[in-house]
Amino acid sequence: MINFSTDELRPHERFDHWREVRGKKLFGVTIELERERRADFTGRFAAAAVGGATLARMDASAYQVSRTATDISRMPSDSLVIFEQVAGPGWCDTGRGDPFHVTGGELIAGHSDQPYACTPATVSHFRFRALSIPPDAETEFSGSARDLAIAPLDPGGDRYFRLIAAAFSALFDTGERLAEPEAKKAVGDLAQLLLLSRALARPGSWRSRNALRSGYVEAARQVMKRNLHRMNLSPETVAAALAISVRQVHLLFEPSGKSFMRSLATIRIEEACRLLREAPEQQVADIGFACGFHSLATFYRAFREVEGLAPTDYRRMMQERADH
Repeated sequence: MINFSTDELRPHERFDHWREVRGKKLFGVTIELERERRADFTGRFAAAAVGGATLARMDASAYQVSRTATDISRMPSDSLVIFEQVAGPGWCDTGRGDPFHVTGGELIAGHSDQPYACTPATVSHFRFRALSIPPDAETEFSGSARDLAIAPLDPGGDRYFRLIAAAFSALFDTGERLAEPEAKKAVGDLAQLLLLSRALARPGSWRSRNALRSGYVEAARQVMKRNLHRMNLSPETVAAALAISVRQVHLLFEPSGKSFMRSLATIRIEEACRLLREAPEQQVADIGFACGFHSLATFYRAFREVEGLAPTDYRRMMQERADH
């Protein structure tokens, strides 16, 4: 795990360190910022190895960044990359046509050794998440993948977009807690989905079928998390959201050994645990109803089945740990 913040440096050193040590030597990119703005520069970066890939998070003052032919020659990486611009709009030019606009929440993907130049459209901070996936036997990664230009994924025209987005978010949410075999599979499945979206993998291969199932599972979980407050949330709800059959929804959860309803109960309890920890002023009953339980008795029973104790005892235990 790597964590770095410019707060550890003196103001006049921050940008130069970020550009030379972090940008050039760690990221393999060229960074520029108007001299008059450098004294106010701040940045935070964190990265972790998960399943053979690298998950990175960044929050920094806006600046121009490019990966030039010189950068690539000096520091090749030969990886598939997926970026999410969480906040901070801008423009990206790959030299393959018109520059495209990057907005908050957009996913961009391609090969790490393809050039690009990005210019911010704001002077405020930007935040992004990035996943770098090296070649692996778990995917159909081939030489042609090295020609993938950095380009946005189309949520309206790419049939794999929703699955890629769900798998990407799941890795950032839970990837660091997964056992290595599970993390490696999750990374491989996401890479395969990206190759499918760029027509560089065979849709009918076993790798593709496994990746599609994993993507649909994560997409289904996203639908469930967004709608867990609905007491009538059902397999039909998820099937309609994903444009698949109800039978397919049930089949998605079979290999886990948990039914759809048991999986939903687990997701609801996870959210209840978060609220019990982070919202001490909120009544336990209100948390249960907010998480989709139709009665306090049902909430207590489900919570005990998953956590082994009552919600009130869980909250007390978490508060005692925080106090110590």
